[in-house]
Amino acid sequence: MWTKWTTLSTAFCLIQGARGLPQTATSPASTGVLSITVSTAVASPTVSLSNSLPSQVPLPPKQAWCPSEIFCAGELLQTVNVAGLYPDPKTFVDKPTEKPSQQVLSNFRNVTNSSSLNVGSIVNFVDTDFRGEGLELEPVALANFNAQPTFLNNVTDPLLKGWSQVVHGYWTQLIRATNRSALCPTGSSGGPCESSLIPLNHTFVVPGGRFREQYYWDSYWIVLGLLKSELFGIVNDTLQNFMDELEHIGFIPNGGRVYYLNRSQPPLFISMLAAYVEASNDTSILSRALPLAEVSKELAWWATNRSLAVTSPFTNATYTVYRYAVNNTAPRPESYLTDYLTANDPTLSTPLSDSERADLYAELASGAETGWDYSSRWEKNPFAGGSNDTNPGLRTLNIRGTLPVDLNSILYKAHLTLAGFYNNQSRSAVAANHTRAAIALREGILDLFWDSPKRAFYDFNLTSNARGTILSAANFYPLWNGIIPDELLADGSGATAFGLFSTLNLVLNRYNGTYPVTFLETGLQWDAPNTWPPHQFIILEALRNLPSNITSTPLPPAPSGNSTYTLIPSGQLGIPEDQLPGQLIIGNSNATKTGSAADINTLNGTVFNGGNATEGQGWAAVLQRELANRYFASALCSWHATGGEIPNLLPRLSPEELNVTLSVNNTGNMFEKFSMSDIDSAGRGGEYTVQAGFGWTNGVVLWIASLYGDQLVAPVCPNLTAEVVTTSSSTNSNAAATLGLPSVLSLVGVVVVSVLGLFL
Repeated sequence: MWTKWTTLSTAFCLIQGARGLPQTATSPASTGVLSITVSTAVASPTVSLSNSLPSQVPLPPKQAWCPSEIFCAGELLQTVNVAGLYPDPKTFVDKPTEKPSQQVLSNFRNVTNSSSLNVGSIVNFVDTDFRGEGLELEPVALANFNAQPTFLNNVTDPLLKGWSQVVHGYWTQLIRATNRSALCPTGSSGGPCESSLIPLNHTFVVPGGRFREQYYWDSYWIVLGLLKSELFGIVNDTLQNFMDELEHIGFIPNGGRVYYLNRSQPPLFISMLAAYVEASNDTSILSRALPLAEVSKELAWWATNRSLAVTSPFTNATYTVYRYAVNNTAPRPESYLTDYLTANDPTLSTPLSDSERADLYAELASGAETGWDYSSRWEKNPFAGGSNDTNPGLRTLNIRGTLPVDLNSILYKAHLTLAGFYNNQSRSAVAANHTRAAIALREGILDLFWDSPKRAFYDFNLTSNARGTILSAANFYPLWNGIIPDELLADGSGATAFGLFSTLNLVLNRYNGTYPVTFLETGLQWDAPNTWPPHQFIILEALRNLPSNITSTPLPPAPSGNSTYTLIPSGQLGIPEDQLPGQLIIGNSNATKTGSAADINTLNGTVFNGGNATEGQGWAAVLQRELANRYFASALCSWHATGGEIPNLLPRLSPEELNVTLSVNNTGNMFEKFSMSDIDSAGRGGEYTVQAGFGWTNGVVLWIASLYGDQLVAPVCPNLTAEVVTTSSSTNSNAAATLGLPSVLSLVGVVVVSVLGLFL
């Protein structure tokens, strides 16, 4: 897209005059904001500094969209990565240079041309020529921060009300602004330094951990939480930043770094805009937002770069639909070593060819654009290599050959939302265009993705010209966005609609946590056992979107002697019951996988940590109550297990207990993902360690507190120091006594990365 670094420089210098409602910075004392220290990672190679550098494969092609000779694919970036200085490759590309670009490049050539080149030489070069990562951003205090937002009145349980207030306060720790005093003139080789940051004109909320800049789809759930916290100005600022990017870059990139400029993320800007306008009644923002949201920028970019015409094998109708497909032939800079090793695995008996490597790099970047990087739903062979070696599976990625049901559902809602905005402005002709586009996309979604016998939505595989077979949380995206198959509406008994949510019922009865991404354990972070906050929100919204006439019947019980697995429509899950992920009871003992005893969480009228049984609730209301409570259990128990406490409400765990999670000096972590089985630990797997902070986790907590606060009950958290007890079976009567105790060894492995505190 961009062929000159000077053109990029112009694009990144987002105008200062963009309209917004900025928060005024105040002193920490006036808002209770604690000072935040930006830490700098210390190089920690896994080999001796005297070791020679590993041999390298030839450099990949230069990427026109990323022309930096320091932070984009090239000799310097590859050499620093193969030296293995940092556990996370993103660390290096987030470090501004200490010197002008040309001097850094000259110093690099001197180092690499030296006869004494070794790992230590590269460590010294980076230490001398680069500054601390993230220094171009600074924390900002919030003016008029209200410690008692209105939504807290909806939470009746004192403990959960107090904890919701704590989470509300975390926004003060995640607000950032561009630090102009430390800013490098982006793209200027003659400037005093160079940085990968895309500077923003307005304040914003970072997700947390390694995600130290503004991100696209994360911001949707952050925005929802900020709105519940009545921080309308920060939401306006966030939207203004996205509009600046649309205006000057032409689309909203994955995140606020130059190495993200070849890809976007799930297009939720229009949904963010709608949520803001509805909550604030500020329609003035639409004068700038609407032209940028539709044909001139956001939707135009997706239509131009990510759409294609597909003829249905089921009806022979042709639809314009969308996919994720990134043009890229090099490792992603922020994951350079990870991608490099995936493509150049030394254990491969037949090395990949140049074209195969290029294709794989494009697939890896496309996976990052999906937001689900990575999941078995994208792989041709999801079990290649097994859960301890994900590279073979990643080499079978087929993302560009997949039509994702979630992406198309989001774009359907975007068109429908814009139609509503234009109708409110009496611009009926423009509104009609968006309505027609939405109707056409809805028809394509129901034709290509909806499997009526299985009562579920699946991705469509362009390679095989057929629907996929892996059930994932993407199944719930159409209903979240208002697409309800007619047959669900026509069945007044609600049985057809319940079939779509039957796996949720299984999860709540069978496991300790919330809904997983898939039910396959592959070692990838967007597979079991991981569960993600956005998906729990989406499932709750999907349930809320069902009309009451098909959800008022009672939750169906499992047949006598059987588990809730038998309530799932035939073929929907695609996995036999005995191949489902296991659930630990105490220590290392798994619950039985088949029969009624597998439903170890089932109680009378509810599930363990699912809130109180409520007479007269229809099946959808029951599932909402149970999932909302279970999400609170996952987020609160893992926070408490890593050092969280609330004076007079929730005492801090003992040093002996906190030592189990290596959190003796910690103050509680809000994790980016959780486990479907261990509610006092974070999720696991993937290409980076679990992150704490965490923007979308906090946002979903506050959203649930606001909507379900009167149904939330304080959870029973596991006893971290319980002795290992082996039980031969678990029954309904003893579920509360035996559930939820994780494998201590696995818990230590996932929490160790967070011992330095809540905000890494």
